[in-house]
Amino acid sequence: MVSTMATTADSPLGDVKFLTVAEVAAVMRVSKMTVYRLVHNGDLPAVRVGRSFRVPEQAVHDYLRDSYVETA
Repeated sequence: MVSTMATTADSPLGDVKFLTVAEVAAVMRVSKMTVYRLVHNGDLPAVRVGRSFRVPEQAVHDYLRDSYVETA
């Protein structure tokens, strides 16, 4: 199941920058398979375009911010 990003009055869809799976993998420094896994598990929202996925750039930043772990 793939979730989509909601459009709000503050952020019209035209202002959203979408990244490819390869670009997300490069930003996160993980493999493309890891990104696909995050998308398919619903951890990272994405839009399906044909046979590929596009991930909103802000969703990547939100995911990384929310996944941040403090260490001692």
